[in-house]
Order: sequence, then structure tokens, then C-alpha cells
Amino acid sequence: MRAWHTARVPGRRRGFSKRAIDLCLGAVCLAAATPALIAIAIAIKLEDRGPVLFRQLRVGRDGVPFQLWKFRTMFVGAEHRQAELAALNERDGPLFKVANDPRVTSIGRFLRRTNLDELPQLFNVVAGSMSLVGPRPALPAEVASFPDQLRSRERVKPGITGPWQLQAGDDPSFDSYRRLDADYIANWSVAMDVRIIAATISQAVRRVLARSDH
Repeated sequence: MRAWHTARVPGRRRGFSKRAIDLCLGAVCLAAATPALIAIAIAIKLEDRGPVLFRQLRVGRDGVPFQLWKFRTMFVGAEHRQAELAALNERDGPLFKVANDPRVTSIGRFLRRTNLDELPQLFNVVAGSMSLVGPRPALPAEVASFPDQLRSRERVKPGITGPWQLQAGDDPSFDSYRRLDADYIANWSVAMDVRIIAATISQAVRRVLARSDH
């Protein structure tokens, strides 16, 4: 594995290729997902009449903050209750996740299990603040506690999917988070992105079908 401080930053040509893939494939996926986006928006609105989308500040390339879009999966104001659930946190380091989070709505549980809550991030990709594949977009509070070596992840755009996003369910540790991000940045290639996108689609289809069986 390459050292973190020697992360492979895409050159102009390969950077152009990555952006071209993001823009073209992102636009195609957005068009194809339009029926699902509409159906999910209606379901969220019908459940509690609250906002359909949830915006959150994340840290992007070169440390520049941006607004990340997701379908809202929690009750309105849920982010202000995170401190109450600190004892239930299943991640280590600065990461936070509770499997049976009581703040999550009924439709939100389905969206999270199938990762469909992340579909609006396709707008982030087309707009250029995110990539289809890249490190997980971190919160400013998380970045503030990252070791200096992990800040190399800011040399590329964060992604909707990536090695850690695919494997987090199997190994949720912060050490895994650091290792997988470092490996991706050090060894990035277009072929790697294609493999990760294919694996993500396959995983998403399996989750949706698994939920449909219940």
C-alpha cells in the first residue's frame, strides 16, 4: 500500500476522465431513477408531512464544505438528539451510527437498508461537488478529529459509493475507514471506479430484493 502522504491524485487527463464518467453516468442514473425519486418523495411526505430532502454540510475536495442531499429518513429535528444516543454508538473514533436508531421513520428504515436514501446525491455528482466513487463525505466535526494523514482524502472528491461504503457493514471500525480510504486514494484508476460502481449496483439490487421478500 502506498503511504498516505503519497496519495495518487488524478492528473489532468485522468481527472477529466473521472469527471466525464461522473457527469455522463450520473445524468443517466438520475434520469433512470426519476420514477423512484418521485415515489420515494411522495411516501416521505405522506408519512409525516415533513420535508422530503435532508441537507447536511460535508467536507469536500480541498477541504471546501458543500451541502450534501439525501432523502430525509429521520423525524424533523432528529440531528439535535444525537447526544442522547451517544452510549448506543456502534462505530469507533469520530464516526457515529446506531442500528436501531429511534429517530428513524418507518419509510426511513427501508430507505437506509436499501441505500435508496442516497439517490439525491446524484444531483451533487452532476453539480460537481461529489463523485460517483470516492471517500465517504465526512462531517466537519469528524474532520476536525481526523489525524493529519487522513486529510489526504480531501485531495479527491467524496463519493456516493466507495470501498468503505461497500464494506462498512462488515467492518465498521475507524481503522478500516482509514485503511480503505487510503488504499483508494493511493491506487485510484478508472477501472477501479467501474468495479466499485458495478459492485454497488449489485449490492443495492440484492438489498432491494431482500426487502421485497419480507
